[in-house]
Amino acid sequence: MPQQVLMDTVRVAIHAPDVVTHAGLVSTLQHDRRVRKVPPADIQDAHVVVVAVDIADASALELLRELNDNTDTRFVMLVGQRWQADISTAINLGVRAVLWRDAFTPAAFIRTLLTISEGGGSFPPTLQGTLMKHVQWIQREVLAPRGLTASGVSPREVDVLRLVADGKELSEIAEKLSYSERTVKYVLHGLMKRLQLRNRAHAVSYGIRTGII
Repeated sequence: MPQQVLMDTVRVAIHAPDVVTHAGLVSTLQHDRRVRKVPPADIQDAHVVVVAVDIADASALELLRELNDNTDTRFVMLVGQRWQADISTAINLGVRAVLWRDAFTPAAFIRTLLTISEGGGSFPPTLQGTLMKHVQWIQREVLAPRGLTASGVSPREVDVLRLVADGKELSEIAEKLSYSERTVKYVLHGLMKRLQLRNRAHAVSYGIRTGII
């Protein structure tokens, strides 16, 4: 009797030039009803694309570019030896998780696929550290000199938005921050226009949802 496919099954495409690795990954998928392998021709329909490489370097990033038919592609990279690629570029190309081959287990693999399909991410501690250093560098060298934060919102805009969220009137915000009321209006208008927010309530909702206030 054919195995029943669950409605919320995670569709997984596998790109592994090594036939042994490919067979092992396919076998792992076949033993869990929460995931299902899709053929290479249907890679655009996959929730997650698994890419196995020996070394994550510039050529691996180029492979991701070739496989990434749309900006929503989510990659899980299985790396055999070492990571030599720019982690931020990999993330921009859709990498949402990295697994080391020597630490691979079927349970961790399936757990990672489910996490990525739900919009999460999973990186080894060493790569997390590299990514954090990169974010700190961008904040310090690129954003801060322009008066911006990593969220794309300036500290002054954050201050105004927090007070709006507290229910303060524009006159109260101006007094609190030692601005003119006109300046407060200008800050709010610029924020809403840049982020395409409809009104102050929408701006507050955005601030709460993104965690900037």
